[in-house]
Amino acid sequence: MTAQKQPKTEQFDSGHSIVLFDGVCRFCNGWVQFILKHDKHDQFRFSPLQSDFVQGLLMAGHLHNISMDSVILLDGSKVYTHSSAVLQIFKQLGGGWSLLSWFRAVPRPIREAVYRFIAKRRYQLFGKYDSCMIPDANVRSKFMD
Repeated sequence: MTAQKQPKTEQFDSGHSIVLFDGVCRFCNGWVQFILKHDKHDQFRFSPLQSDFVQGLLMAGHLHNISMDSVILLDGSKVYTHSSAVLQIFKQLGGGWSLLSWFRAVPRPIREAVYRFIAKRRYQLFGKYDSCMIPDANVRSKFMD
């Protein structure tokens, strides 16, 4: 299994999968916009890694041994990071997007190397915001503070 077990996840189990992302990264914000557009079943909620919500999870010990330079998916009692998070999101989006989850067949070290290559260069390639995005009123309820 590619998910890491974490204790006390019922504390942040909202009935939705929660995507944690770098709120100042333009690429990461584009990824969130992509998920919002294709989330036909209202499965996902979002929070920037820089938010009070995530800081509270860290301080309470709900997240540990987590690389904060990654997209993180909290799905019930499971925590997915890096390429595993991306592939799980595609799987949950369903439809044709779920076919991309078959990339799990690629050995994890190769997937992670590609993910880290992009993640390490995300600001240089795509840019960076000065502050986290402020969601518009149409999607504000999908973001956790």
